[in-house]
Amino acid sequence: MAAQGDRRTFVLVDGENIDATLGNSLLGRRPLPEERPRWERVTAYAEQLWGQPVTGLFFLNASNGQLPSSFVQALLAMDYRPVPLAGRTDEKVVDIGIQRTLDALLQRADDVLLVSHDADFAEHLNRLLDESAYKRRVGLVALREYASAQFDTLGIRVHDLEDDVRAFNVPLPRVRIIPLDEFDPERFLR
Repeated sequence: MAAQGDRRTFVLVDGENIDATLGNSLLGRRPLPEERPRWERVTAYAEQLWGQPVTGLFFLNASNGQLPSSFVQALLAMDYRPVPLAGRTDEKVVDIGIQRTLDALLQRADDVLLVSHDADFAEHLNRLLDESAYKRRVGLVALREYASAQFDTLGIRVHDLEDDVRAFNVPLPRVRIIPLDEFDPERFLR
């Protein structure tokens, strides 16, 4: 168990989910390189958010026996720890790996930012929140309008991947509810 001074933030990235949301739900095609998140901005945001060291874990499905070596090298260069998992075709290996990691974090006094939209993690995040002895901070990084409503019922703060984290180099073609206080007509006059 980590002492209070050793506390850190774990950023758990469900890259498959983010990529699928961008490609299938938002863009309707495979995202271009400039339309993909700049993952180093996510860990920088996490470090600034809670003012403590960050460990980024990027979960990959390697069930086909292949590692995307150039992507893995890029993750390593950004100080992420790639977590390439393999399993049967009927297993959601990335989800299972993240769920097991969230369960393992129950025994640690660390904070967690999950990067995903997937409701499959709500129960695991709720357990982290219920473990009150650690006063753990738990957050979600996602495109807010695609995040599962189950996270709202848990009271987990959603940090918008585009607006809060500023993880993209280009504006995404999103249609979402804009609070009047945040409305900038200039965005619509371009």
